[in-house]
Amino acid sequence: MICPRRTLLALALTLATPGLVLAQDKYPNKPVTVVVPQSAGGANDTIARVIAQKLSEQLGQSFVVDNRTGAGGNVGTAAVARAKADGYTVMITADSSMVINPSLYANTGFDPIKDFEPVGTVATAGYVLVANPNFAARNTAELIALAKQQPGKINIGSAGNGTLNHLIGEMLSKTASIDMVHVPYKGSAAAVTDLVAGQVQVSVQSLPSSIAFIRSGKIKVLGVVNQKRLPSLPDAPTIGETLKGFGATPWYGMFVPAGTPKHIVAQLNAEIAKALDSKDVQERLAGVGCEPYKSTQEQFATLVREDLPRWAKIVKASGATID
Repeated sequence: MICPRRTLLALALTLATPGLVLAQDKYPNKPVTVVVPQSAGGANDTIARVIAQKLSEQLGQSFVVDNRTGAGGNVGTAAVARAKADGYTVMITADSSMVINPSLYANTGFDPIKDFEPVGTVATAGYVLVANPNFAARNTAELIALAKQQPGKINIGSAGNGTLNHLIGEMLSKTASIDMVHVPYKGSAAAVTDLVAGQVQVSVQSLPSSIAFIRSGKIKVLGVVNQKRLPSLPDAPTIGETLKGFGATPWYGMFVPAGTPKHIVAQLNAEIAKALDSKDVQERLAGVGCEPYKSTQEQFATLVREDLPRWAKIVKASGATID
């Protein structure tokens, strides 16, 4: 039986301090962990830090980036799938983790549809096929010709097994019918460092992880992976201009664990849209070769559902698999 005095006391306290209940319900009322399942220095990390900083400013709480790497993004992604669905663990990830890995790996440790709630896209990034300045080929056509003359002699570095740049490299080899030796690294930064040093001859890299080296002349661009030429590299031809039909435009987006309250998901989507409308975020993204990419929750969910079978076909055609 409820004590009338206690009930009256609780009611009196609530009426006397109405802000107490509101403060408890306000989101966020403590720091938010932003899991990035890729390594520091890569495209996803760069984009996530720009967005996290802006969300911190807008919402008055820290959005702290936490890089949880491994297995091409599967380790961090699976961790978020198991996290408490309260809005205090979110993930900003590349499309590769969510729509490519399920076809590439025998077991990712998560279900991209059942385990997550898509919040919204945040950006697209340019990807480029780059080479050491001393490498003989000057463009995609010359690389293909050289690789056919020297099968198994050209090393192509990537950010690791199962990463997007690994798979794009496999797609290139398959489409062009060439044989290059894949050299996986623990992240984009390590791959670019060895590319500059000449330990590997070529690599597929995102602009955020490579644009500074391109501008300084430490590496050179052979072709653009994206389906259209990039505003930041208008004179660089796409690989598709040499290999008809080749091309992809990678996206990055925010996800939360399935079951996260709908009002929190909606609030995060609105705050992302607000951040992407700000001039400073647009300038910071453009500075690393990225573009803002806004979407509704529904549009993003549709994109994920449509990309899963599309990439499954590409993975199958490339012959790339990881146990």
